[in-house]
Formats: sequence, C-alpha cells, structure tokens
Amino acid sequence: MSRLLFGIAIAVVVLTVYMAVDCAFFDRNRIRGLPRYIWILVIVLVPVVGAVLWLIVGRGRRGTGDRTRTVAPDDDPDFLKRLDRDAAQEDRIRKLEQELADLDKRLDPGTESTDGDKPSRPDA
Repeated sequence: MSRLLFGIAIAVVVLTVYMAVDCAFFDRNRIRGLPRYIWILVIVLVPVVGAVLWLIVGRGRRGTGDRTRTVAPDDDPDFLKRLDRDAAQEDRIRKLEQELADLDKRLDPGTESTDGDKPSRPDA
C-alpha cells in the first residue's frame, strides 16, 4: 500500500511541477481567466485541482491570441467588392466584343447592310 501512495505522490508532484512550468512559459496572450502568477499559485497550492483548472480554463486555445480571424469569402467585404468589380468588368468586355462584332459586320463588304444594298462605312 505504501508503494501505491508513494507512486501517487510522485505523480502528483510531477504533474504539479509540469503544469507550473507550462504556465510559466506559456504565451502571455493566450492565458485566460487569471494573471500568470495567480495561476502558478493555484497550481502549486491546490496541486491536482489547480493543474486540471489550468488545463481546462487557463490555457487558451491556439486561435484566441493576437492572430487575425479568418473570414469566410461571403463575409469578406473586400472579396465581395472584387466580385462586383469582376462582374462589371466582364459585362464591359461583353459589350465591347458585341460592338466589335457589329463593326465587323458593317465593314465587311460580303454581308448585307440594314441601311440598304450598300455597306455603310464609318469614315464616309
């Protein structure tokens, strides 16, 4: 029985030391709830419960720091503006291609003109 208690005591000490060192070297921007020095005191003074609380509450997730939040494309205003610009540009290109096709039809002598039997020329 004494070996079991000794093994549990060693495990508690190792856990406490590991969590205290983890808290001491953890990124400051990701610590939640309490300041760092209070977390270390909680971990040392209440060994098992403090370590579990540090893991559950105190350790912030990777994305909760000072990193920027990723935005879905349909929520990103710059992306939506670019889509509008692209659509407007494609519309302008379609109109210009149509105008060029109309000019080609008017200038091509083999095609019939709508003004009569002579093809219309823009420079005449």
